[in-house]
Amino acid sequence: MVTDNQKALKRKEAQKAISEMCLLDDNLMTLVFDRNIEATELLLNIILQRNDLKVLEVVGQREYKNPMSGGRSITIDIYAVDGNDKVYDVEVQRASEGADPHRARFHSSMIDTKMLKAGQEFKEIHDSYVIFITASDVMGAGHPLYHVNRTIEETGKYFGDGSHIIYVNGSYKDDDDPVGKLMHDFRCLSSVDMFYPVLARQVKYFKETEGGQEIMGQLFEDLVVKWGEVMANEIAEEKAKEMAEEKAKEMAEEKAKEIAKEIAEEIAEEKAKEIAEEKAKEIVEERALEEKKASARRLIARGKLTLEEIAEDTDLSIEVVRDLAGLQLV
Repeated sequence: MVTDNQKALKRKEAQKAISEMCLLDDNLMTLVFDRNIEATELLLNIILQRNDLKVLEVVGQREYKNPMSGGRSITIDIYAVDGNDKVYDVEVQRASEGADPHRARFHSSMIDTKMLKAGQEFKEIHDSYVIFITASDVMGAGHPLYHVNRTIEETGKYFGDGSHIIYVNGSYKDDDDPVGKLMHDFRCLSSVDMFYPVLARQVKYFKETEGGQEIMGQLFEDLVVKWGEVMANEIAEEKAKEMAEEKAKEMAEEKAKEIAKEIAEEIAEEKAKEIAEEKAKEIVEERALEEKKASARRLIARGKLTLEEIAEDTDLSIEVVRDLAGLQLV
């Protein structure tokens, strides 16, 4: 049972963490820009050095699932689309390793997978921009912006594939430059010190008002729970096969203590039970599906029933049975 004193202490710790956050922290940045077209237009017009860009849609924390089984998926900080259907992925990174060029390449490729529908021509793919705003100058040349575009080595001409990567130097300082003013605002801990009112209003709400702090506090709790779920799943999937039951119990207890030490003491046991039940449910469902597929394969091999009849008998969709039939014929 959590006492009132413990709740007050946690609340105080959360408020202190919130006070130390700025727009270079992806949690605050996502809240400020999520569905905020005005703020996103300001951000993109400054970074792209334009004044006419119009944003039609902006969403925070949009997930791109990898179509490959077991493949790595991504959740992008800010997803936006402009009036010309160009797509923007804006990421903030405090750690330099989080802005690795290979990550930029992967983000760009994942965004491309959602661009075209079946039957569309490749030339119909829209331009995409992957923008990394980094706390430090990861390129090390002192520039406010670094533009990465494919070129033809022999001619030096732009390749023209519509794929763009931009790194924004979050440590850049020049109050006479719009990029410098923007990065100043991204580093600010207090809204009163910020240049751009549209950003200052949102930062003030989430950091300095009761309603905003409540949202931030809930976000912290959700992150702890989510982190616990991810770690539990990784342990279960990667270690369980090679570890004895006693060792798994020891690691689970250790991890539970680490989680509880932060802010999840009152929910650790209940959440662990939910994870275990969900994992067990997934395993049962996966096994049931595989048994249905195995039964369908046997019926397909016998050749006495139509695919529709097999789908009905095995309680599988006709699309799945057709796929299985195609695999049988290979």
